[in-house]
Order: sequence, then structure tokens, then C-alpha cells
Amino acid sequence: MATSIYAPEVQTELDSPRLAVPGKTLTPSPDDWRDQWIYFLMVDRFNNPTSPPSSMPAIPYDAKYGGFQGGTVAGIRHKLSYLKDLGVGAIWFTPVLKNCQFLDGRTDDGSYHGYGIQDFLHLDPRLFSDAAKADEELQALIDDAHAHGIYIVFDIVLNHAGDVFAYASGSEADHSDAPQTVHWRDADGYPRADWPVAEDIPNPPPDAAVFPDELRRNAFFRRQGKPEHNGPETIGDFSSLKQMLTADHQLGNDLIRIFQYLIARYDIDGFRIDTLKFLDREFALRFGNAIREFALSVGKKNFFTYGEVYDNEWKISEYIGRNVSASGDLVGVDASLDFPLFFRLPGMLKGLLPPSSVVGMYQARKQIERDVISSHGEATRFFVTFLDNHDQKQRFYFSPQGDPHRYDDQATMAFACLFSLPGIPCIYYGSEQGLHGIGDSDQNVREALWGKPHAFDRQHPFYRAIRRTARIRREHPALRYGRFYFRPISGDGFHFGISTFNGGVLAFSRILNDQEIVVVVNTNDQSGFSGAVIIDASLNPAGAGFEILFSNKKKPVKPSPAVRIAAAEIHEVDGGVSGGPATVLAVSLAAMEIQILGRPIG
Repeated sequence: MATSIYAPEVQTELDSPRLAVPGKTLTPSPDDWRDQWIYFLMVDRFNNPTSPPSSMPAIPYDAKYGGFQGGTVAGIRHKLSYLKDLGVGAIWFTPVLKNCQFLDGRTDDGSYHGYGIQDFLHLDPRLFSDAAKADEELQALIDDAHAHGIYIVFDIVLNHAGDVFAYASGSEADHSDAPQTVHWRDADGYPRADWPVAEDIPNPPPDAAVFPDELRRNAFFRRQGKPEHNGPETIGDFSSLKQMLTADHQLGNDLIRIFQYLIARYDIDGFRIDTLKFLDREFALRFGNAIREFALSVGKKNFFTYGEVYDNEWKISEYIGRNVSASGDLVGVDASLDFPLFFRLPGMLKGLLPPSSVVGMYQARKQIERDVISSHGEATRFFVTFLDNHDQKQRFYFSPQGDPHRYDDQATMAFACLFSLPGIPCIYYGSEQGLHGIGDSDQNVREALWGKPHAFDRQHPFYRAIRRTARIRREHPALRYGRFYFRPISGDGFHFGISTFNGGVLAFSRILNDQEIVVVVNTNDQSGFSGAVIIDASLNPAGAGFEILFSNKKKPVKPSPAVRIAAAEIHEVDGGVSGGPATVLAVSLAAMEIQILGRPIG
């Protein structure tokens, strides 16, 4: 039976996608997404309550492995109370739409990650405990998550489909300037020489070619092989994943309608958009705007979209929000994963980069993003910040052989720093249980979490530290909404500036109305720091006392009351130099310690 976005298997027409499930009331969006933090997991690698990881016992749960481990959507639902207790506000998980099903040597089973979609309207049976009831299982997860106060973010793919056709050379081909002849694959994965034109394939079975019917057009696919050597990386297939031509207006309309339907069908709260920078820019703008306006029409007034732009600030600014200095009324994708911060923050926290590198990144962002707004306001306040993810070759946490807990404090320091910076923090699954994969492939950081002994231990030090940090962030609005200022520090009480050496001290404030939260981070992994940090003189008179809201050390040293100094040499963040006076706070931190400081209220 044909599958169309205008007549999917639910019995309704999609001329109005809001009717996808008649009588269904959708869950309202959060008032402000900064009130949430996101837990990112890979469905196949998180949990299966009924079976161990498929690689075990021959291959350990945390070894490099490129096949399906057997995690399920039901496994996520089984751990909702665990995630709620951790403080999670939203779960973002890898795609669950149907990937190419064929194996047997014509492709490996590497599509466990979900990014090789063959059918954009149906679910992948391999990610569900009962393939015949996949829809019910997904809906049960989403409904139960909402009952726990947890929102659901779908990971979606707009740039490419799976390995749905072959070239003469096989799954991959060298770049050509013009579309090449292709052979669309049958249900068993074999390329059919008699299927060179997708729209001419007579009633393909559900596992063949690409679905829904509207996407089965040669013109919708680039068919030019891999990107040209030394040419634009955005033009060409992703290895065996076939790039779609999102500049085609009709394809864009079909993709918009597909994902509007999925919002209404499953009650989704947000989209993370894979490879956003590879999309046609006009389509990216149209898609973000159309999804937002549709969500508004069905009662989700704050549906959240953020994209993967693995690039610099300039490229991000081209793909999010609306540039107020340019013409046009459409507001595109709301925000981006914060890759510019990721390129610096983990290295700085490990003492491999100076704090000034992070400060410089934010200073550049002020200029580059100054005219970009989203439907939420200033787009950068909603960037999704992170320390690691599934595309890296090592996790942030490092556990060396012979001294496995050497850098435990570095990890808890990093979690607290992430939760204190602007944006919406995102924690990669298993971080709270000390996963520390490292190697030569992204497979090294895609561990089967539930195969770990005591995998979901709520007493694990990292679990407890993240839970405490999340509570502090929830209890102090300044850490979610506050204005953001880097603070010069001093070791001698006279010369103040931003640390420009590796293993230095980062200090910043979050100010909301009359409340200032001061965060001081000592990234040195061997030596402590005793010195002073500048604070806001108008909010903190001399003698004002600050308490430690959070420290990752058992016996932190409380800061001395604020003092007023008459003269100092202060090297400001913007490059200027001033001579005081200033109000400062004396602090003392151990190696790899973070302190979040605030004045008592009342």
C-alpha cells in the first residue's frame, strides 16, 4: 500500500496536519526553555530492561562497537524516574524513524544511530521492544515523560536519506559535476538496474527505495557522489547517506509537512536538526518558521528548534533566527548547538587552554550575533551548551589507568560550570555514571550504558553532583536568565585581569535585577588559588557577605566579605585599563574547584 504524507496510516488527511490524531490535546510548551536542561541519549545505547547489550559477553559494553546493541524506546521509559530525579527537564534522543533495514553485506548495521532514514513517516522496528506496537511504545514514552514533567526533543534529519540507492561504483561514488545514473535499492538492499528513476518504480515494497511516496523523485536527490575534493563540504553525500536537494521548493514543502505531522502525531516538544548548515539557507529559514507557526496553531506556543552547525560563529549566524538588519519577516530556527563554546570550554576546563580563549569567544559572539534574534529574543541566550557528544572520539571525563579517580573533581567542576553559563545545558548520557570512552572513533563514546555494572546508580558521585547543580540552577533564576559578565581576577590584590595562561582561573557573574551570582573556576589540576575577584559595586556594598551555593569540594573555603579598594590596575574584558576604585571578593579555591557564590536573600 502506498504511503503518503497526505494519507498516512492514521485515518486522516494531512491537508491540516493538526488533525493527525482527532481529539488529541497536545502538551503545552515550557514557558521558557532556559528553565530546562537537556539529557541527550542514543536510543540503541541507553537501556533495554529485558536483554543485555548484544555485544556482551564477547565484547564489553564500553568497547568500540559498530552494530546494534539493542537499546529500546521502552528502555528510556523504564528510566524516567531516574532521569527526573537527576533533574532532567528534556530528553533529546537520536532519530527513531525507519532506517534502511537491509544487512547481509550490502551495508553494515551501522544505522543503529538512526541517521540513515529510509521512511520519514514510520518508526524503526529495531528500536522497539515490540515492532508491531512501535507507535504505542513511543507514545507511551512521550505521555509518561510529560507526566513526569519532562519534555521530548526529536532528533531529525533534513539533509539526507539513508543508503537508498547505489552508484555504478557502489554505495559511494566520487564527485561529479552532474547527476549520475543511480540504481534504487530493493527491499533486500540490492541495487536494481531496472530502477534508475524513483518515480517510475512500480509500487515498491515498504523497505525499498525511499518513503513516503512524495519523496520518491530523482530530482529531490543530488546524485553527485561525495563532495568535491577541496570543494564545498556541504555539496555531496555523507558517505553512503544520500544528500537531498533542499533548495527544491516542493521537496521543502513535503519535508515541512512530514515533520508538522510528526509533532501532532506524537506530541513532540522540540526538534534538534541534524547537519543544519548543509541545508539550503532559504529552506532552513522556511522550515524553522513553518514549524514554529504550525506549533503555535496546535497549542505549543514555545516549540523549540535548534540545529547542528559544526562551524564558527559566522556560519551559525547565517542559519538561526532573523537578522534584524536584513529584510524579511520570517524567523528561522531558534538556536544552535554551541560549537564555538565546545571548541574552547572543555580544553579550558582541562587546563589546556587559557580562560581568555573562552572570554574572547564570547566577545566575538557579541559582535557577530548582535543583529540576530529568534522568536525567544536574543538567540544566543538559548544556545544548547555541551561538553561532549556522540560525534567525538573521547568523552570529557578522563579516567587514567592506575589512578582512575584523578580527574573526578575536574568532571564535577565542568558540570557546574556548564550549568552556570548562559544557554541551555545539555549532558550526554552516561556522564552521570562516569563513562569515559576514548579512542580513534566515535564508536568509543557510544557505550551501551545499561551493560555497565550498577549502570543507573543514583548514589554515583557524578549523578549526585549534577543533581545538586541542577537544583542550584533551578533555585536561582540569575543562573538561567541573568546578564553575563566576565570578571577580572587578581593574585596580589592590585593587578586585575583575565587569566591568559593554561590552568588559569575563570570568573564570571550572572546578574538578575539586584541579585549577583559569582562563579569562580580554578582549572589548575595541581595548585590552588587564593586571590580576589571584582564584583558589582552598586549591588554589593563593602562588608557584603557571600555564601557558597555550590562547591565540588567537601570542605570549601568561604569567601571573605566584600571590600572596597581605592586603587588598582584593572585590565577590562574589552581591552581597556582602569585604575579603580573597585569592590572585590577574596576567594580561595583548591585545584579543580568551582565555587558558585551568592548573597543571602532577605
